[in-house]
Amino acid sequence: MHQSNPAFENETVELIEIKEPRLYKVLLLNDDYSSMEFVIKVLMQIFHHSFEKATEIMLSVHEKGKGLCGVYAYEIAETKVSQVRKMAKEEKFPLRAIMEAE
Repeated sequence: MHQSNPAFENETVELIEIKEPRLYKVLLLNDDYSSMEFVIKVLMQIFHHSFEKATEIMLSVHEKGKGLCGVYAYEIAETKVSQVRKMAKEEKFPLRAIMEAE
């Protein structure tokens, strides 16, 4: 005969599912006006890339039409896109960054 343990009769088991946050790619888009120097500056200041890595990404933007700056959680990606927009506006360049779900 099965005996129930009174200490555990009213206990419920909670399973908590922990999900990794969805990640977003931040991409710079090519335009015909933003200087290569400005794009490198953006990549170093906003995305904290080395000069060498920033140059590599800038060339990708120039040659392929877009370049991957980094992959971030939604809020961080959104902030980076906004920082690019602000910096470009201040320096009068049409450089744009976009977010894409990974």
